[in-house]
Amino acid sequence: MSRAWPLLLVMGALALAGLYVELSGERYLWTVLTKIAIYGLAASGLNLVLGVGGLVSFGHAAFLGLGAYVVGILSLHAFEEAPLMGLFASNAALVAWPLAVATGAIAGLLIGLVSLRTGGAYFIMITLAFAQMLYFGFVSAERYGGEDGLSLWWGRNELLGLSLDDRRAFFIVVWLILGGWSVLKLRLMAAPFGRALSASRMNPERLAALGVDVFRLRLVAFAVSAAVTALAGALLANLTGFVSPASLAWPVSGELIVMCVLGGLGTVAGPILGAAALILLEETLVSFTEHWQLFVGLILLAIVLASRRGVSGLLGLRRG
Repeated sequence: MSRAWPLLLVMGALALAGLYVELSGERYLWTVLTKIAIYGLAASGLNLVLGVGGLVSFGHAAFLGLGAYVVGILSLHAFEEAPLMGLFASNAALVAWPLAVATGAIAGLLIGLVSLRTGGAYFIMITLAFAQMLYFGFVSAERYGGEDGLSLWWGRNELLGLSLDDRRAFFIVVWLILGGWSVLKLRLMAAPFGRALSASRMNPERLAALGVDVFRLRLVAFAVSAAVTALAGALLANLTGFVSPASLAWPVSGELIVMCVLGGLGTVAGPILGAAALILLEETLVSFTEHWQLFVGLILLAIVLASRRGVSGLLGLRRG
């Protein structure tokens, strides 16, 4: 329970923020809150390998973009009533979202099979290279908009007859998904799998000497991380109503890493806090100055220097 209470506080704060938006009538804030939850999910997926496993991946934008493109491509084919690989496309969330998760997991396995045989700077560069390959692949995919991207012509996915065009309903769905994954991640970190993954960060040689297949352990973690990030990409496509190669670009991977570090590496609540801090800073400062990126950078630097565990440490959330 001691590891769960920071997560309960963060998820409760998100729920209370949603209640405030509902009572205040400031509808735009639904979009901001949903964006925080989606990027919190993506950063939490990355944090499984970055914060727990100690693997610095600069390619997670690829998984975010793949998840988004699964939704976009299915939406286009469903709108045109054109079969996709011989099958009829669907705009249903229960089709698009699991397919996005599966696509992310498969991509994670394939990329992990190559990149996880290396380490350090080589691992970083290989993950970055794969992400850039996918980026340029979608830039050249004229059928799906090329560099200009692709709109969701059929609108947001439908979930069991529920229209996600309602901002409040969509936020609740995303909040539930984020909460469900966070609880699962909490259990994973406390299980032998999570403990072994954490040990692989500190001393992989000793772990291997104990008979643990470190490569397979990291590969499974990388695939799970990719699947979660791809699910976040599918949700992001629904939020924006648009997908483009920009979602696969390397700066997006950098943003996810910043969210993890800012919130607190190796924690469950940290990536959500990091996403909230970064997005709220951007939303606030952009209205004051055109040089808002400079001030965001200075504030983030101050937070990280003040606490090694980022926002989690500043708030006293040292566990979970």
